[in-house]
Amino acid sequence: MGFNLFWIVAGALQLEAIIYWPRALPHPVMWVGRFISALERRWNKPVFSERHKKLLGILTVLLLVLVAVFAGLGIHWVATVLPWPLGMAVLVMACVCGLALGSLWQHVRAIQRPLSDRRLTAARNAVGMIVGRDTASMDETDIATAAIESLAESFNDGVVAPVFWFVVAGLPGLIAYKAVNTADSMIGHMEPRWRAFGWAAAKTDDVMNLIPARLAGALLALAGLATGSATKGWRIMFRDARKHASPNAGWTEAAMAGVLGVRLGGTVRYDGLENARPVLGEGPVPMASDLKRAMSVYLWACLGLFVIVLGGGFLWPQ
Repeated sequence: MGFNLFWIVAGALQLEAIIYWPRALPHPVMWVGRFISALERRWNKPVFSERHKKLLGILTVLLLVLVAVFAGLGIHWVATVLPWPLGMAVLVMACVCGLALGSLWQHVRAIQRPLSDRRLTAARNAVGMIVGRDTASMDETDIATAAIESLAESFNDGVVAPVFWFVVAGLPGLIAYKAVNTADSMIGHMEPRWRAFGWAAAKTDDVMNLIPARLAGALLALAGLATGSATKGWRIMFRDARKHASPNAGWTEAAMAGVLGVRLGGTVRYDGLENARPVLGEGPVPMASDLKRAMSVYLWACLGLFVIVLGGGFLWPQ
């Protein structure tokens, strides 16, 4: 009996939403990160030319994808030789490793609670766990904006895109996506140190997120039917998504801004330097209450994804 990939990812979504990832256990992404760090230390040296570093960055991504695909194929093979229920359980647990539905909720909840209670120091510390911008001088609006943007973008990176790649290419596709996405977050930056070496990671991540990011934006806009304005979500998404520096992040952030009726983007500080970003959406700037509303939008969007996955399971050829 074969495995229904839709049922597997449906089970994994439910399980991860309930148990998150146990903090006492090292996450497999940490191993990916160590591999990337080791290659970066060895191959991204200042003495190398920009062209040399770019080529080595391409090789890094190729190695990552190759290792990820073989790891996925190996785990899938183990699942096929085990009795069917055990094999199914192996694939569900492996899929859980690539999802962050519950973990993302947990991180944002850790920001929303102190922010709603006006405990700004605690909220700044919590938001600093999920964003790279300077947090020391953030006020309520800055914290709410950062958390909402991170929630919207991570809905794609941690939920929709992993599901998409698992359904399209099984466990090899999911692990390859997580490896590339991790590489992009670590080395896919525009700063001089990483610009050449991380070019391939950034571009590959952009390509792998092209379809999922738009699906994620659509799910957030549809969530407006239950939580806000779906019409405005669609309108702002199509109007403002391309303003974002990223070809993908703008779709989810603009959709979320539209549904909530707030403005996202604007000026932020990184390493003491101000960075002026385009404004997405229209209306007032976000407050603590808007972050709580954004979490409701997120839950409804996750439910929409789950319903789609269940529908795919019923349609899967038996």
